[in-house]
Amino acid sequence: MTDTLNAVRTVLIEALELQQRPEDLREETALFGSLPELDSFGVVSLVASLEDRFNITVDDDEFGAEIFDTVGTLTGFVDAKLAAA
Repeated sequence: MTDTLNAVRTVLIEALELQQRPEDLREETALFGSLPELDSFGVVSLVASLEDRFNITVDDDEFGAEIFDTVGTLTGFVDAKLAAA
Protein backbone atom coordinates (compact mmCIF):
# COMPACT_ATOMS: atom_id res chain seq x y z
CA MET A 1 0.00 0.00 0.00
CA THR A 2 2.95 2.32 0.58
CA ASP A 3 3.78 2.68 -3.12
CA THR A 4 0.13 3.29 -3.94
CA LEU A 5 -0.19 5.69 -1.02
CA ASN A 6 2.78 7.73 -2.22
CA ALA A 7 1.41 7.85 -5.75
CA VAL A 8 -2.08 8.81 -4.55
CA ARG A 9 -0.57 11.61 -2.48
CA THR A 10 1.25 12.92 -5.54
CA VAL A 11 -1.88 12.73 -7.70
CA LEU A 12 -3.90 14.57 -5.03
CA ILE A 13 -1.36 17.38 -4.85
CA GLU A 14 -1.04 17.73 -8.61
CA ALA A 15 -4.71 17.31 -9.57
CA LEU A 16 -6.05 19.62 -6.87
CA GLU A 17 -3.05 21.98 -6.88
CA LEU A 18 -2.62 21.55 -3.14
CA GLN A 19 0.08 23.38 -1.22
CA GLN A 20 0.74 20.41 1.09
CA ARG A 21 3.79 18.19 0.82
CA PRO A 22 3.17 14.46 0.22
CA GLU A 23 4.18 13.59 3.77
CA ASP A 24 1.56 16.04 5.08
CA LEU A 25 -1.16 13.82 3.60
CA ARG A 26 -1.49 10.90 6.01
CA GLU A 27 -3.87 7.98 5.61
CA GLU A 28 -6.23 9.57 8.13
CA THR A 29 -6.18 12.98 6.43
CA ALA A 30 -9.79 13.94 5.67
CA LEU A 31 -10.54 14.82 2.06
CA PHE A 32 -14.14 15.41 0.98
CA GLY A 33 -15.64 18.20 3.08
CA SER A 34 -12.23 19.17 4.46
CA LEU A 35 -10.39 20.28 1.34
CA PRO A 36 -12.08 23.22 -0.41
CA GLU A 37 -10.28 22.16 -3.60
CA LEU A 38 -12.19 18.86 -3.60
CA ASP A 39 -15.48 20.21 -4.90
CA SER A 40 -17.46 18.57 -7.71
CA PHE A 41 -15.00 19.81 -10.33
CA GLY A 42 -12.08 18.69 -8.16
CA VAL A 43 -13.53 15.19 -7.84
CA VAL A 44 -13.80 14.87 -11.63
CA SER A 45 -10.25 16.16 -12.08
CA LEU A 46 -8.92 13.86 -9.37
CA VAL A 47 -10.64 10.78 -10.77
CA ALA A 48 -9.36 11.53 -14.28
CA SER A 49 -5.84 11.92 -12.89
CA LEU A 50 -6.10 8.66 -10.93
CA GLU A 51 -7.37 6.84 -14.02
CA ASP A 52 -4.43 8.15 -16.04
CA ARG A 53 -1.79 7.52 -13.38
CA PHE A 54 -2.89 4.00 -12.47
CA ASN A 55 -4.41 2.95 -15.80
CA ILE A 56 -7.73 2.15 -14.13
CA THR A 57 -11.34 2.99 -14.93
CA VAL A 58 -13.71 4.31 -12.30
CA ASP A 59 -17.27 3.50 -13.31
CA ASP A 60 -20.15 5.84 -12.50
CA ASP A 61 -21.66 3.32 -10.07
CA GLU A 62 -18.40 3.26 -8.10
CA PHE A 63 -18.54 6.99 -7.44
CA GLY A 64 -19.41 7.46 -3.81
CA ALA A 65 -18.41 10.01 -1.23
CA GLU A 66 -17.04 7.22 0.98
CA ILE A 67 -14.03 6.64 -1.30
CA PHE A 68 -13.10 10.30 -0.81
CA ASP A 69 -13.41 10.26 3.00
CA THR A 70 -9.67 10.10 3.69
CA VAL A 71 -6.39 9.60 1.89
CA GLY A 72 -6.50 6.02 3.22
CA THR A 73 -9.95 5.21 1.83
CA LEU A 74 -8.96 6.63 -1.55
CA THR A 75 -5.73 4.62 -1.52
CA GLY A 76 -7.66 1.47 -0.56
CA PHE A 77 -10.04 2.04 -3.46
CA VAL A 78 -7.15 2.41 -5.90
CA ASP A 79 -5.47 -0.72 -4.48
CA ALA A 80 -8.71 -2.67 -4.94
CA LYS A 81 -9.02 -1.47 -8.55
CA LEU A 82 -5.41 -2.49 -9.24
CA ALA A 83 -5.94 -5.91 -7.67
CA ALA A 84 -9.06 -6.50 -9.79
CA ALA A 85 -7.27 -5.60 -13.03
